[in-house]
Amino acid sequence: MYTLNDLQLFIRAANSGNFSSAARQLQLTPAAASAAIKRLELALQVRLFERSTRSLRLTAAGALFRDHCERALAVLAEGEAQLQAGQQQLAGDIHLAAPSDLTRAVLSPWLDEFLALHPQLRVVLHVSDALHDLLRDTVDLALRYGDMQDTGLVARKLCGSRQIACAAPAYIARHGSPANPAELAGHNCLTFYTGGRPATAWTFSDGKKAITVPVSGNRCADDSALVRQWALEGAGIVYKSALDVAPDIAAGRLLALLPGYLGDAVSLFAVYPGAKHLPLRVRALLDFLIGRFGQYEVTAHLPVDSPSA
Repeated sequence: MYTLNDLQLFIRAANSGNFSSAARQLQLTPAAASAAIKRLELALQVRLFERSTRSLRLTAAGALFRDHCERALAVLAEGEAQLQAGQQQLAGDIHLAAPSDLTRAVLSPWLDEFLALHPQLRVVLHVSDALHDLLRDTVDLALRYGDMQDTGLVARKLCGSRQIACAAPAYIARHGSPANPAELAGHNCLTFYTGGRPATAWTFSDGKKAITVPVSGNRCADDSALVRQWALEGAGIVYKSALDVAPDIAAGRLLALLPGYLGDAVSLFAVYPGAKHLPLRVRALLDFLIGRFGQYEVTAHLPVDSPSA
């Protein structure tokens, strides 16, 4: 049978791509490290690495096993931390992935509250509008907009919102406000990439039918926070989740446009690997966010879906 030390060696070798480096980290000889990997492969009856004189890389089976090993060792580390803390305090790292605008507008102050409640925890934020592979990137919890298609992941709805068109007062003062979606064609519309493509079609509803209009402008980015910043600076009109811009609208930094039209409905989900055991520290953060989003009221003038746990 393989041992816990064998698993630790396997993870270090998989992440470094080098047996000798992994052996040195664990104060083992290269021969002992090689024997440990062979013992592990024999017990599992799979080949974990493709080896050559110049390279070492994981097989598909090795990559899958590494993901499970990392989660299992993280659970053990948490158990040790709980015992050392007398089971009174949560401890360890939580890797959280979230969209950039949502993090800055809503999430950051909430994390301050959460960490004040649990001083032995550390939140490692992966702030990006790209969708993280939770298993590959070892992310514990991700916040994502839209329907979830990932096999093997659990999605928990945090709340509903709607897309909203808005602009800074300075922009409206210079260019006026569109009276209907069709008039967006005469405005500088700030767009960003979703799913690797620029979102250049905005959809609204007048209560009877959906209205999709093509939009264009002189700026586009793959960072939605930058696009929001352009809007705050008066560069054009932006179309975003009301969650992301609610603080700006409440403070008057942005003005909600097209009051007679509803933007697309969009839901925010907490997503995590579908393992049987969710570490207590991750569960604590998930429960905290469910509570915060459940109480959160989007201050934009557009109606939103009722928050849902």
